[in-house]
Parts: sequence; structure tokens; C-alpha cells
Amino acid sequence: MTRNARINLLLFLLLALLLGLGAWLGPRLARSGEQVLPVVPCDLNRGPCALDLPGGGRLQVEITPRPIPVLQPLALQVSLAGRAAKTVRLDFSGVDMDMGFNQVSLRPLGGGRFAGQGNLPICITGAMRWQAAVLIETDSGSLSVPFHFMSGH
Repeated sequence: MTRNARINLLLFLLLALLLGLGAWLGPRLARSGEQVLPVVPCDLNRGPCALDLPGGGRLQVEITPRPIPVLQPLALQVSLAGRAAKTVRLDFSGVDMDMGFNQVSLRPLGGGRFAGQGNLPICITGAMRWQAAVLIETDSGSLSVPFHFMSGH
């Protein structure tokens, strides 16, 4: 292998490593102005979950059908009262296992209501703990509200 080929290979590997590190770290790092709340102690498999938001307003989240299945369409509903949102997204991630990027932008229905459709990928280990984080963008910053639930039980 020539010296130039070795240098090109080394540069390619370094670039691949940096891109992989950036892709892995990006979603895990809080953006400037983002407020991340602690996990809300409510089971979305049992019904809608609601909480009062810091700084005012109330959030309610509902995922159906219940219990929340994998590989089936999920109806996603978020209601916001007392706080205006520019966008609302629902981000699904594995708590104990990286399941890749799975984020759904919810469409505004009016009156602080947002809805969309998503699904969960199957986990070969069977039962899995998931996080559904409601990501709210407002004029004053962003807010992440995480909920945990189990699938496959």
C-alpha cells in the first residue's frame, strides 16, 4: 500500500469515526435553551398521562392502542393548555438499548391539541423499556418531557 493510500485510508477512518460520534452524541446532548424534565411517573400503557409544566401550562399525552404494541400503528395525541407551542414531536428511544432514531412530528389540530401516527420497532429480547419524550418548541425555548413504558409484556 502506498503512503498516499495509507493517509487517505486513515483520513477516511477518522472522518467515519467523527461522523459516528456526532450521530451518537447529537440526540443525547441538550441544546442551548432546552429544559429537560425528570421522567414523569405515569404509565402510558394504563391511559393518558398529564402533568403541570414548570412556568405554567398543562401537558397531557396519550398513546393508543393499549397496552402499547410493537410493529403496529400507534395513535399519538398531545394536549397543551396554557402554553403556546410552535412544534410538538414525540421521540421514542430505548431506555436500555439503542433502537435508532424514531421521532414523530405531530400536526396541530387547534386548541392546543396535536396528533400523529407512529410505531415501535420490535426488540429481539422480548419485553423492552421505552422512553417517549414529548419535545415542545416554544418562542422562549424548548422543553423535553419524558415518560417510560414497557412493550412486549
